[in-house]
Amino acid sequence: MAKALSNRNVCDANFKVADFTGEWLATFGKPELRGAWIIFGESGSGKTHFALSLLAYLTQFVDKAAYDTIEQGLSLSFQNSWNDANMAEVGNKVVVYSKEQIPALRERLRKRKSPQVVVIDSITALVGFSRSTFASLMDEFPDKLFIFIAHEEGGRPYPAVARHVRKLAEVKIRVEGFKAFPTTRFATAEGGGEEFVIWPEGAAKYYAQIIDNDK
Repeated sequence: MAKALSNRNVCDANFKVADFTGEWLATFGKPELRGAWIIFGESGSGKTHFALSLLAYLTQFVDKAAYDTIEQGLSLSFQNSWNDANMAEVGNKVVVYSKEQIPALRERLRKRKSPQVVVIDSITALVGFSRSTFASLMDEFPDKLFIFIAHEEGGRPYPAVARHVRKLAEVKIRVEGFKAFPTTRFATAEGGGEEFVIWPEGAAKYYAQIIDNDK
């Protein structure tokens, strides 16, 4: 059994915080880069582009990151998303895993100098991913950040295990119409909780259409 923490233990604990700035600070606050985050929304809403842009930004704070494209694999559609997000600029700091399920991912992450941040795209495409799988993944790699992408049904993450991940995630991002709407536990007086515009032209067109439909 682990030792109970005292009041002083809690108050004196120090944590490594990513010093976000600009629009990233406004949306996320100043986060700790470990645990679980989730990005969810309908297909075509801008989730992949946002996740790639976020991952590129995170390379300023970690030595290595990975994107596990389970749904698309190495395909033309993924290449287009990669190029749209200007991922070539991050060089070798981001590696791509093509259609790798959790067992293979675990093997990679057990190695020295493995990625500190991993995007998993998506929960829907994971085979046999359950609450217990999620818990064991977090327990085995407590110092890594996992960013899960999920589809959406009725405004909620899909499937059911994605809703469980959302409940436990430190950062929850709902994407709709090329805007990201965050709920973050890392908001500070400097920022956190503001929407993030993924694609200004697409967002303007999407929300103008909603206004027109409501008239």
